[in-house]
Amino acid sequence: MKVVAFNGSPRKDGNTAILVETTLQVLRREGIETEHISLAGQHLHGCVACYRCFKEKGQCHQKDDAVNDYIKKITEAQGVILASPVYFADVTTNMKALMERSGMVARAAGDLFRRKVGAAIVAVRRAGAIHTFDSLNHYFSIAQMITVGSSYWNVGRGLQPGEVSSDEEGIRTMQTLGENMAWVIKKLYGTT
Repeated sequence: MKVVAFNGSPRKDGNTAILVETTLQVLRREGIETEHISLAGQHLHGCVACYRCFKEKGQCHQKDDAVNDYIKKITEAQGVILASPVYFADVTTNMKALMERSGMVARAAGDLFRRKVGAAIVAVRRAGAIHTFDSLNHYFSIAQMITVGSSYWNVGRGLQPGEVSSDEEGIRTMQTLGENMAWVIKKLYGTT
């Protein structure tokens, strides 16, 4: 059993990474393999609506970035975490590009991600967190994935890198998210 997490922050080791790692630590303790992929420094391209993915099942026609590799990783995993800081009340451009293209490829290939377990994580300074959270969860919904929640919305607050570690409720929320995600994956894919 494996969970792959995509960190959409342009800061490789910032607040979003801390929230993701907090969740992944719990999953690892629960015996689930994890992979944390940072989209920082990458230039992912959005969907260009060419619809060639309907002919090239499981692949996007654009091959000059890592999105096809990421689609393969999602396809092979049982769980997926999409994490983003809030940028103008929404996800970052790299996260949006990953969502657009992987989502379209999955639909074109007969709903590749159907019944996988998904969880959204949001790092926020002040406002826009719920809209960003909703954007991530809409991806899981249209992909027919099973969305996991926590004791509160999966949001942690902090502005400066590392500041989110002081958000006690946010950290607890991520820990509970990891517990809930592990429980659902084990129920769906094997051990209880």
